[in-house]
Amino acid sequence: MNYFVIGDEDTVLGFSLVGVAGLAATTPQEAKSVWDKALEDHLNAVIIITQDAADMIRTVVDRYLFSEAFPLVVEIPSPHGEGKSRDIRTLVNDAIGVSL
Repeated sequence: MNYFVIGDEDTVLGFSLVGVAGLAATTPQEAKSVWDKALEDHLNAVIIITQDAADMIRTVVDRYLFSEAFPLVVEIPSPHGEGKSRDIRTLVNDAIGVSL
């Protein structure tokens, strides 16, 4: 089971210091390309993605968050982002399509 990180250069560098492979993405095209590359390796069981990178390809990420069983997607705050995270209520509302 491997981990793979997608995000800004600082995040990818930080995770690489503890042995987690990953690639930086600064544009939506790069984010989609890196996402596809992460999915190609079936040993990647956990994809860690920064919120900024996830926002660039939100529909793709949400599909895996809400409907796919594998790999596990973990969205983390971006170090240089607005600090605005999606709360659990928002995630549930998006997943089931009903406002709680």
